Amino acid sequence: MKAEEFDQKFDAGENITAYLDMNTIRRPGYEQRRVNVDFPTWMIEALDREAARIGVTRQSIIKVWIAKRLEQHS
Repeated sequence: MKAEEFDQKFDAGENITAYLDMNTIRRPGYEQRRVNVDFPTWMIEALDREAARIGVTRQSIIKVWIAKRLEQHS
């Protein structure tokens, strides 16, 4: 399909997901990078308790809390 036809379908509100390769989609600025952070044991235990309380993983709660803090400062 040519780009012009794709654009017309998109502009018309048609579902264009069948024309996308979902395995290669990237969100600029949202690529994942691994970092290592050392926490004291008491902090990990507190994180695990809170994560279990709300039913998410430790990593998820850390990401959410850091994201909220960064949003407050921007």
